[in-house]
Amino acid sequence: MKLSQNLRLELFSVSLIIIAVVSRIIPHPPNFAPITAIALLGAYSFSNKFKSFFIPLIAMLISDVFIGFHTTIWAVYLSFALIVLLGFNLRKAFSFSRLFVITSASSFLFYLITNFAVWLLSGLYPHTLAGLLQCYTFGLPFYRTTTLELFALSYLGDISYTFILFGVYKIAERKVKFQNT
Repeated sequence: MKLSQNLRLELFSVSLIIIAVVSRIIPHPPNFAPITAIALLGAYSFSNKFKSFFIPLIAMLISDVFIGFHTTIWAVYLSFALIVLLGFNLRKAFSFSRLFVITSASSFLFYLITNFAVWLLSGLYPHTLAGLLQCYTFGLPFYRTTTLELFALSYLGDISYTFILFGVYKIAERKVKFQNT
């Protein structure tokens, strides 16, 4: 039985997502993770929008079972869902420059939402504009690095993983198309 081109690419996408999820579990620098890459690849590669959300979210949930849950996990999943929505823009006209812009915006969106959740729920900051700005300035309070370092690591992880996953996916996509001609 010969699998359709779309099904083969979707199975390949699932494989890439699983590999990326495993990379969340192994030791890595803080915030240098494939979350954005998983969301964007899911948005781009799955033909069904439900799969675009469901498969990456389930993959995240499985890795979070090993990593652990926290009070602001909802913000991570909300960010992730919004990044999938941003990723749908890649379907219209894909280019690596467009991928760079969407990845950069996704990284910033993740930072804003997750740090807002820390400000809202942690009790570490007053619920004022000054407290919110302080929270964004200090970044995630459970690391001992500066906001710039955390955002830089997160951004570098997002860019690295996204371009690796999409690069491998695009190579596979060409190979599948070539085999079908």
